[in-house]
Amino acid sequence: MKIRKAVKELDPYVPGRSQDEIAEEFHLKKEDIIKLGSNENPWGPSKKVAAAIQKELNAINRYPESDLFELKKEIANYSCVATDEIIVGGDGADEIIDILAKVFIEPGDEFIVPLPSYMYYEFLFKPYGAVPVYGKWDLDENKLDIDSVLDAITEKTKVIFLCSPNNPTGTLIPQEDIIKVLEATDTVVVVDEAYFEYSKVNNVNLINSYPNVFIMRTMSKVLGLAGMRIGYGLANAEMIEYMHRIKPVFSLTKLSYVAALNTLKDKNYINESIEKGIESREFLFNELSKIKSLNVFKSHSNYILVGIEKTGFKASKLSKELLKKGIIVRDCTSFKGLDEYWIRVSIGTMEENKKFISIINTILK
Repeated sequence: MKIRKAVKELDPYVPGRSQDEIAEEFHLKKEDIIKLGSNENPWGPSKKVAAAIQKELNAINRYPESDLFELKKEIANYSCVATDEIIVGGDGADEIIDILAKVFIEPGDEFIVPLPSYMYYEFLFKPYGAVPVYGKWDLDENKLDIDSVLDAITEKTKVIFLCSPNNPTGTLIPQEDIIKVLEATDTVVVVDEAYFEYSKVNNVNLINSYPNVFIMRTMSKVLGLAGMRIGYGLANAEMIEYMHRIKPVFSLTKLSYVAALNTLKDKNYINESIEKGIESREFLFNELSKIKSLNVFKSHSNYILVGIEKTGFKASKLSKELLKKGIIVRDCTSFKGLDEYWIRVSIGTMEENKKFISIINTILK
């Protein structure tokens, strides 16, 4: 087989492990496993979604909506933009990243990612011949090193990724820093706001002033639709039109469309998800901060980055000890920019959080 060089050299992406895998390996009941590794909404989807999907099941022999007009109206209302400033994709925000690569990348072009950050940017861009250039996060100060991004910009730079809140650090990027990057180049600056609801901060106002900004979002977090794979992007109408030239017409399934539409209409569900998520995060932060051997990062998202070097455990060992007890957290060893002494803990229900805190205290003692 003549496999392309870019694919041969690609490092496999390491996703979080599923409950089924863990149950089988450690002889646990799936229902007893607490999943704090994938940044999901632990309270489930809007109750209106299940009813709407059930109603639509008899229509899955038909192709889904292609223009997604009703859904775009709801997103426009939710995001305070115009409908022609929206692109919706299947496969979560990952399809949106793939479309960005198809529109803006020629082989040999560069893209900038401050490390550590979401590694799927690199996974999706490199097959198109794009070359990653790394900025950095200052882990001592828990903030973006803005100069490392500005200094990395060259004439070959085509896309810059700024994740805010950043995954896995939970850090927000001040809007003035985003503006510095936007004004330093005419290249596309992708502001990944997958977790913006938990921070109650967004950068949509920049769309009116900067033609090179692209806001990327997902419905997998606060909106509780990780299993339905829906993402969307916000930008000026011209950029969106070019992206639609590349986007597959039917990438969003009928059931995903119905789920997204009915979730966005359920304002009480969204507000409740945000508030419960923030309460859960703050509980975890406060309780983990009581354990002196942990370096617990303040987060504006639905997860917390935790340094464990002083515990005597590496992330792989501590993660495995937690798995034995039915707790899934994310071993962050695979994140470029982090060493083997970091784990990431997602929010759970309060009952799940209390069980996790009890178990990790027992292991560390």
